[in-house]
Parts: sequence; C-alpha cells; structure tokens
Amino acid sequence: MPKILPISDLRNNFNKISETCHKEAEPIYITKNGKGDLVVMSLAYFEQLQAKLDLYEKLAVAEAEKLNCAPTVSHDEFMKTLRNKYNA
Repeated sequence: MPKILPISDLRNNFNKISETCHKEAEPIYITKNGKGDLVVMSLAYFEQLQAKLDLYEKLAVAEAEKLNCAPTVSHDEFMKTLRNKYNA
C-alpha cells in the first residue's frame, strides 16, 4: 500500500522518511494542501526504475525494428561473432 504523507512530515521527520524509503524500497508520496505534490524515494530504487525504463525503451526499439523487417542475426551467429571477437 502506498505511503502518503503531508509535506510537513518531510520537513519534520526527514530522517525517518529516508530510513523508510531505504528499508521498504518503495516511494513515499508527499501531499501539499491535500493534493499530490512530490514523490520521495531512495537513490537505489530510482536507479532500479531508471534501468527498467532504459530496458523497456531498448525493447521498444527492437520491436519496431522487427516490425519494419530490419535484418536479424540468430543467437548462434551472434554468439559465434562475440566468441571470435574476444578470443582472437
């Protein structure tokens, strides 16, 4: 369940919020005047999300290339090329 806290808690309980972000590896939603304003998360969680987004972007590019009939290489051919490159 998402944690939602008022902005005053961010100011008054920063260390506790930081600890919670690191322990639970979940974002904390901060409200201002009863409306969503910020999301606070640990750097590790942010980097994990960023890595997922990068992967999804690469997968989307690969899918688009496949749909446009871009030239492909089989797994065996690719591995053979890599082995030749690094074993030479």
